[in-house]
Amino acid sequence: MTSPAARTALDLTADLPVPDLEDCYRDLHRHPELSLREHRTAGRLAERLRTAGYETAEGVGGTGVVGVLRNGDGPAVLLRADMDALPVAEETGLPYASEVPGVMHACGHDLHVTWLIGAAGALAAGRDAWSGTLLVVGQPAEETGEGARAMVEDGLYERFPRPDALLAQHAVPGPAGLYAHRPGLILSASTDMDIVVHGRGGHGSRPEATVDPVVTAAYLVTRLQTVVSRETAPRDSAVLTVGRIEAGTRANIIPSTARVSLNLRTQSAELRDRMIAAVRRIAAGECLAAGCPREPEVTVAADFPVTVNDDAVGRRVAAAHGEVFGAASVFDPGPAMGSEDFPHLAADGIPYGYWFVTSTPADVWAAAPGTELMEKSTAVPSNHSPRFAPDLSTLVPGVRALVSGALAHVPVN
Repeated sequence: MTSPAARTALDLTADLPVPDLEDCYRDLHRHPELSLREHRTAGRLAERLRTAGYETAEGVGGTGVVGVLRNGDGPAVLLRADMDALPVAEETGLPYASEVPGVMHACGHDLHVTWLIGAAGALAAGRDAWSGTLLVVGQPAEETGEGARAMVEDGLYERFPRPDALLAQHAVPGPAGLYAHRPGLILSASTDMDIVVHGRGGHGSRPEATVDPVVTAAYLVTRLQTVVSRETAPRDSAVLTVGRIEAGTRANIIPSTARVSLNLRTQSAELRDRMIAAVRRIAAGECLAAGCPREPEVTVAADFPVTVNDDAVGRRVAAAHGEVFGAASVFDPGPAMGSEDFPHLAADGIPYGYWFVTSTPADVWAAAPGTELMEKSTAVPSNHSPRFAPDLSTLVPGVRALVSGALAHVPVN
């Protein structure tokens, strides 16, 4: 026996305009835009929302879009989709591949926007079946961690109704048709750090007259690997990745500086602080050992919080998805090391629910080696891969997942 919310969600999404949604997705995929430059994408979303009857505002927090549908008494629910693409050169070979050199929707945000457009349209068309207020948010700059905070600082909850619950979903690798829900901690914190090593430059033939920052940076990269392996308890999940090392201009010139950029993934503020302190200590120690003429510059850059689902919100959405898609389609993936800026929308403690939608095409999944879900997931193109290409079969279910999640939080007639 399904609940009224589940039955209504199935009714409202029974006749979705699938060809139109597919065209919308292909258009967004062809025209990716980097963080805080999502002008075209925002315009497409705003146009759809106005057509569906939403009070619509653009330019919130830079390029953000907000649509409001006031539909009588009841709670306010916010549905969010991120809009930005990545500086990745696409290698999918799709007929609708990116037309922007070096930029690609490699994380599924084009799919997220399309899901949001479909859900907004279905809920507006079926407004006689529910009551309350719906906020639809197209968020910029999720990839850089700037967008959610910028929208809140631009008066998101002063200019528009303050929601009682926030909902968002994200495409991930996995056989299309699964919905990953995790009570409590679902995503980790992410912290970027930059280290500038100061040496003394000179000619490559006279290393004794220099302090080589390249050698020091190399020692630093190696020693940093011990932060997790030797300073973090095995029970604590953590990752330290050096993603960039830059130095020099020619083979026979010892440069004056070297730059090392790294990323930390942690699941508690305490561990994050300990790892940052360890990075600072190791950088200072290596530079001292090398005789660098000055201390290294160590800065903390982009920072994403942990994502911790509200128990009540998460249970409602997971239960709705179990009714709509079948209990076997809902599973707990455990906390992931990926990160999101979505929690910044939860200003002053607004409860939220965040979940994953698996999106790997059936043929790609079948060809992947392995037998277990997690084993095969590591063998297929993942988010941020130049070959990441979600299956278009997830369009309708993704819309249905947002609609059912929203209806689980408002009165249904």
